Amino acid sequence: MKAVTKLVASLTILSTMSMAQTLVSVNGTAITQQDVDRELMTATQGRFNQVPAEKQAEFRKQVLEQLVAKELVYDDAKKIGILNSTEYKEKYEEVTERIKKEIAIQVWQKKEVDKIAVSDADLKKYYEANKDEFVENESVNARHILVEKEADAKSIIAQLKPLKGDVLKNKFIEIAKAKSTCASASDGGNLGYFSEGQMVPEFNNKAFSMKVKEFTTEPVKTQFGYHVIYIEDKKSKATKNFSEVKPFIEQRLKMEKAKAIMLTKMKELEKKAVIK
Repeated sequence: MKAVTKLVASLTILSTMSMAQTLVSVNGTAITQQDVDRELMTATQGRFNQVPAEKQAEFRKQVLEQLVAKELVYDDAKKIGILNSTEYKEKYEEVTERIKKEIAIQVWQKKEVDKIAVSDADLKKYYEANKDEFVENESVNARHILVEKEADAKSIIAQLKPLKGDVLKNKFIEIAKAKSTCASASDGGNLGYFSEGQMVPEFNNKAFSMKVKEFTTEPVKTQFGYHVIYIEDKKSKATKNFSEVKPFIEQRLKMEKAKAIMLTKMKELEKKAVIK
């Protein structure tokens, strides 16, 4: 479990990583970032981004630990013959029947929602009245190399100092893949874009003070170890344009209209049904 502990520690550096990469493998079964994200969105009913930034990393850590535990228990259950037991088979049939109904209901609801039309005029009206919803804060796209010892970080910086441009970037990626203890190592230390406050303070403050294509000439210390940071890109605070958010607005307005339509539909179905 030492490798799992390292990955969990690395994961807590970030509060929102969207990379669909393998975080840990349990007896050959991969648990990916996508798996963690899916569980988080289900647990928060799609509102994970509204969870305070300081809590997000903790939730991600807990979810990863839970997914690892599930795989361990499931593997043991298979080994001791649980899947062949009468109790398991009866429970499986019961759950399968319930899921069949749930899936049928979900597909039925989707078909009803898909019938609803929202005009471009209504979509644009919503956009103009709610532009604050579509503001993206300043963000940074960074790579990092995480090591346990300050001496190791300084040695890496010494290797990078003589380099510039693409040579510098390529060398940084090479070292990240070889030496970084973060889960992002396999992607050359790439952390993607993150906004102010999504990283631990020491990392956040340094990254947002740097220029594009610049790397840290002194190690950045956090509770996870020592970081060497490279800034890939920066985005200024901006409002997304209408075309970018149109699908989101359309879905929201459809769901609002669907509430009234579903209520009417249910009343019609009740009248036709035999309910005793």
